[in-house]
Amino acid sequence: MKYDIVIIGSGIAGSSFALKTAKLGHKVAIFTKKERSDTNTNHAQGGIASVTSAADDFESHVRDTLIAGDGLCHEDAVRAIVKAGPAQIKDLIEEGVEFSKASDGSVELGREGGHSQRRILHVKDYTGRAIEEALLKSVSKNPNIDVFEHHYAIDLIMLSKARKLEPGEKDRVVGVYVYDTKNNAVKTVTTKAVMLATGGTGCVYLYTTNPEIATGDGIAMAYRAGAEVANLEFIQFHPTALYSEKGERFLISEAVRGEGAVLRNANNEAFMANYDPRKDLAPRDIVARAIDSEMKRLGTAHVWLDITHKSAQELSQRFPQIYQHCLEKGIDISKDYMPVVPAAHYMCGGVKTDMNAKTSIEGLYACGEVACTGLHGANRLASNSLLEAVVLANNASVAVDKYVRGQSDSDITVPEWKDGDMRDPDERVLLQHNMGELKRIMWDYVGIVRTTRRLERAMHRLENLRREIDEYYWNFKIEPALIELRNEVVVAMLIVKSALSRKESRGLHYTLDYPNKSAEIKDTVLKKGDI
Repeated sequence: MKYDIVIIGSGIAGSSFALKTAKLGHKVAIFTKKERSDTNTNHAQGGIASVTSAADDFESHVRDTLIAGDGLCHEDAVRAIVKAGPAQIKDLIEEGVEFSKASDGSVELGREGGHSQRRILHVKDYTGRAIEEALLKSVSKNPNIDVFEHHYAIDLIMLSKARKLEPGEKDRVVGVYVYDTKNNAVKTVTTKAVMLATGGTGCVYLYTTNPEIATGDGIAMAYRAGAEVANLEFIQFHPTALYSEKGERFLISEAVRGEGAVLRNANNEAFMANYDPRKDLAPRDIVARAIDSEMKRLGTAHVWLDITHKSAQELSQRFPQIYQHCLEKGIDISKDYMPVVPAAHYMCGGVKTDMNAKTSIEGLYACGEVACTGLHGANRLASNSLLEAVVLANNASVAVDKYVRGQSDSDITVPEWKDGDMRDPDERVLLQHNMGELKRIMWDYVGIVRTTRRLERAMHRLENLRREIDEYYWNFKIEPALIELRNEVVVAMLIVKSALSRKESRGLHYTLDYPNKSAEIKDTVLKKGDI
């Protein structure tokens, strides 16, 4: 298989990038693990942050982002992304996204924690799904885009694997190995450029708001290929996932607190004023730690979220998905408090890129949650993620177009995938056991509050797991669970290594051994060989 550009992932980042590069005349392939709509984007409830009202301005949005990022944001990246927002909102509307309207016909703007203004464009409480549907509809109509569902990317293929590099020649990406689950076969795909748009890493944790596809594949593949990764210690735990004794996790959007919901502890006390003057609208890192503290202080499994001051009619209109889901669980949120608990939600770091989504490897680009542009710093401001994805996808379309046109058309013979004499897995229970152990290690030792001792224990146990998984990988035929587990253990180790490297508490990284901020502000950058 041969394409000008290969995109791994079909969320907002991958789909919007595909549309823009295909319009420039490139033949594009999108590979996605499950159905094309099984993405992190599809689960984004809140919305997309952008300055679109006369009451708001760029400086305010920049300031809110910098404050939330706790000193680690790259201000130049923040300014560029914020200023590019309105044009990308216009593009989304032209692609068919119908944002919710107020009674006067203007776009209805929500407010979320950390924002000083109402600037969240949304489609009720299923914004991500609405954007995803509009983009995929356009993707399906574009003859220059082929979409391959149920295809798992295994590894990037470097030029140095295809042939010996010339003196002074840079190594670069020339292809990717992809596992076709329907036909139980590995495909070798050659390409001039690869865009990683694989989403997040939430599934390395026991409890997450992420769908099951969020296993950190892009970060692991990029790291193995030699790309730099940055700031992986900053895992955003969403403060309010609906608590379930069965371990199910359903996100209760931050927009609910934006509409006046109040967090209460087991004693029915509204406790957020004890932690931050912004109370329930404080940034997520502060709210998540406050909830964690109240749960530990009172020995409870969850806290409560109260929006009973709103009527059933108001709530079912503004939050139809949340209202209906809670009703199915026996909770009428117009009358009952919601039991909520933090859950792993968003990776603020990722594969290190510039503002054109370019990584440290030639021909490799990354966009969306898998990437680290410097926008989020040590803590993501709510609803900035979808904004970052569309802005960087647009920037990347121009940069990748130039890069691809500059590559020669000479054929490179990429080595085919070889299974050799590997046998079918006969003890899949080992994979399940290892997966469960990894998630528990991360939840128990690398959570909201950390210590050096806990992190060192985690690393020791993860090293043992990695050895077992690598042995399994090289002795058995490939399968989806093995591909994901191999990636998850790499990502987990990178998170722990990054956390051990940061000798301070900043944003989402809070350690009891170093409770204060360091005077030195720097990114945590790791590369191949660091774990």
